Amino acid sequence: MIVYIAYPTSLNLQSANALQTYTTLRELRARRSDTLALIPRWGLEPSRFSEVGAVHLPRPAIGKLSRFYKSTLLYYLEHSAFAAMTATLVAPLRPNVEAVYIRQPIIAAWWAGVFGPRLSIPVIYEAHDLESRNPSRAKERWARGLLDLIDRTAICRATAVASLTDDFRRLLAQIGWRDPAGVAVIPDAYDERIFARQDRAACRAALGLPPAAPIVAYAGMTFAHRWLDGLLSAARALRATHPALITLILGGRPGERAALAAHAISEGLRVAETTAMSADLYLLPPRPQTEVVRWLGAADALVIPDTVTDVTASPLKLFEYMALGLPVVLPALPALYEILPPHLAYSFPRRDLAGLQAALTAALAETDPALPAARQALAAEHTYGRRAERILALIERIRVVC
Repeated sequence: MIVYIAYPTSLNLQSANALQTYTTLRELRARRSDTLALIPRWGLEPSRFSEVGAVHLPRPAIGKLSRFYKSTLLYYLEHSAFAAMTATLVAPLRPNVEAVYIRQPIIAAWWAGVFGPRLSIPVIYEAHDLESRNPSRAKERWARGLLDLIDRTAICRATAVASLTDDFRRLLAQIGWRDPAGVAVIPDAYDERIFARQDRAACRAALGLPPAAPIVAYAGMTFAHRWLDGLLSAARALRATHPALITLILGGRPGERAALAAHAISEGLRVAETTAMSADLYLLPPRPQTEVVRWLGAADALVIPDTVTDVTASPLKLFEYMALGLPVVLPALPALYEILPPHLAYSFPRRDLAGLQAALTAALAETDPALPAARQALAAEHTYGRRAERILALIERIRVVC
């Protein structure tokens, strides 16, 4: 039996975190039906995770107290309480458990440092970054030592670590926390049931977009770390050479979209939330992935203006973009090049507006017919099925060693 513990930020798959967890579980259970997934749920709120056989434990919603006292430490307490709940449930199953796989740092620290050793169960931590570098980490000055303790315990004491990138694996070796042999690189992935090459003309006709206008698109979160204001500034500058240029942005919270709309208007761009109106920028609320693929398929180029992290950058959208075969514009980060090498992408120095503008110009001018198929061939190595197989291979490796 494999135990998979996660703390998704959305039970209805409205975040990349939740999508990755859900689809990874779907493919794991397709290959190992004895996978036990433990997910928190507040009350009886609807959850898509029931579709993949997850067991819902009551969410110890201590974090909700942050309405009265804003501190990430309250969420650390919540995650700690959930870690104890999972250990209580798993303890009687101990003889049948091959490994516990965890993708949340606080829970991983408890399991790697306490519960795993006491129950004699191997623990694998899927590290998405150091908690001490998390933008949402606890900001209290005295908590710096706690952040270091969380990172060191989860990473150094886990039986094995799964890293999204080789760049992060090298970092862990450089700081002396893990031997590279104890870190497996398991990148993010895309859902091949949804993301595939699209008929651009058909997508545009269905969405009411102009058939000949150049279109650049972005789908995902819209908070400041994504540098979407930079994309809008570059789009405004590009209109000097591409006067009919349209920018599509899908996703984000209403307040964030409103801020982007205000920035776009200050740049002189016409903004709309529906293609029933003529505009230079369409700011669209989150859509199901089955709809997102059509909007992306209508574009000439797809953009990643920036990433939240650097050495652990492995955004889902990169894999989804590649599966469509379209030109991809992205910041020049080694972690991204691990997946999409420079000769198949249009890169720019991070947060360099002139560089972003030049990369967009080059992407819109792509004519090489071999490039789309090359991107799709690389993407095919990163389906969720392949991701699940990599996880199972890691579990088998530590089972043999242990």
